[in-house]
Amino acid sequence: MKQNTHPAISDTWVGKLESLSPNEAKASLGTREEMCADQRGLVHGGFTFGLADYAAMLAVNDPLVVLGASECKFLAPVRLGETMEAHAIVKSEKGKKRNVEVNVDVNSKRVFEGLFTCFVLDQHVLD
Repeated sequence: MKQNTHPAISDTWVGKLESLSPNEAKASLGTREEMCADQRGLVHGGFTFGLADYAAMLAVNDPLVVLGASECKFLAPVRLGETMEAHAIVKSEKGKKRNVEVNVDVNSKRVFEGLFTCFVLDQHVLD
């Protein structure tokens, strides 16, 4: 399946597409020293959220998809040197609205789970 959304995303800072099928996507993100919030190697949660958001966009896979809202839980810390793996599934679709469930794991341990409300717009959000 062809990727139709977010083609300019940095796989270094946001995530790398791993697999894509209708209404489902997997993406990964390796952690880097610049992502750390402290000297002990704690990765800032914004990078985990960014990966989850990107996976949700990929699961919808429309060039005009945007994030409208999210409910999420950070379940465990992410450390420098770990690779996060996100799995997103579109759970429901009504008109322009898509509800996407996203889980992020590190070494098969759940570190994040969320429900993302996405919208497929009629034109680019900046127009």
